Amino acid sequence: MNIEAIRSYLLELQGRIVGEMERLDGGTFRRDGWDRPEGGGGLSILIEDSKVLERGGVNFSHVRGANLPPSASASRPQLAGRGFEALGVSLVFHPRNPYVPTVHMNVRFFAATREGEAPIWWFGGGMDLTPYYGHADDARHFHQTCKDALVPFGDHHATFKKWCDEYFYLKHRQEPRGVGGIFFDDFSEGGFDPAFALWRSVGDHFLPAYAPIVERRRDTPYGERERDFQAYRRGRYVEFNLVFDRGTLFGLQSAGRTESILMSMPPIVKWRYDWKPEAGSPEAALYTDFLVERDWV
Repeated sequence: MNIEAIRSYLLELQGRIVGEMERLDGGTFRRDGWDRPEGGGGLSILIEDSKVLERGGVNFSHVRGANLPPSASASRPQLAGRGFEALGVSLVFHPRNPYVPTVHMNVRFFAATREGEAPIWWFGGGMDLTPYYGHADDARHFHQTCKDALVPFGDHHATFKKWCDEYFYLKHRQEPRGVGGIFFDDFSEGGFDPAFALWRSVGDHFLPAYAPIVERRRDTPYGERERDFQAYRRGRYVEFNLVFDRGTLFGLQSAGRTESILMSMPPIVKWRYDWKPEAGSPEAALYTDFLVERDWV
C-alpha cells in the first residue's frame, strides 16, 4: 500500500483533466483549497456559468478519521472500530448545451486501519454518461473507451458495466440515470500493484471517453424547449445523488466539506408532476432508445 503514490497520481490526474476542460470551455476554473478539522483536506477546482460548462468541478480529497461513519461500517462489520484514510478525485460536468451529456467520474482509494493489524484496503471508481438528447455514436464511443481501459487487466468489462447499470438506477423511478459506463468498488484483485494499475487506467481514460463528445456536440443549436427538458432530467440527477449515492452519504456523514460534496449538483433544475414526453418526440426517444439496458459495444 503506497499512499504517496496514490496521492501524487490523483493530483496529477486532477490537473490534467482541468487543463483539458479549460481548453474545451475557454474559461478558467476557480481553485479552492480546504482543510478538514478532523484530519486531511483537499482541493476543489470548479467553474460556473461559463461558455460550455454551466457548472463543473473536479474535486481532490484526502481525509482521515478515527472512526468510520455509519454508512461505511453498517454494511461491512469487519471495519467497525477502525480508523480510516480515504483519497479520491471526483468530478461532474454539467454542460450548458442540452446536446452535450452530463458526465461523472470518480476514482478513490480507501483504507481502514487499526493499530497492530494490517490495513483493509480497496480501490473503487468508474465513470458514467447522462445524456438529455441521446446519440448512439456518443454512447458507443463512451462505452468502448471504458472497455479499452480494462482490457489489459482481464475480463472485467462485463462485470463493471453491469455493476454500473445496477448502481446508477433510480429504484423509485424505475429508470436508469443515464446510459451507464463502468463502476467498481472493493477492488484489490491481484494485490496492490495490479489493482493500482487498473485503477489508474480508468482515470487515464476519462478524457478520451468524454472530450470528443464535447467537441462534437458543443455547437449544436438549441432553444428553450431543449433547455426545459434538460432542467427536468437534471432533477433525476439530484434525486440519485441525495438518495442513493454512497460518496455523498459518506462525505456528509464523515463531516466532509459540504460545498465540495454538493458541487455535483446542477445549477438549474425543474420538477413536474407526472409529466410524460409526447410520443414520437426527441424527448421520448431518450426513454425508449437510451434509458434501457443495452450492450453498446
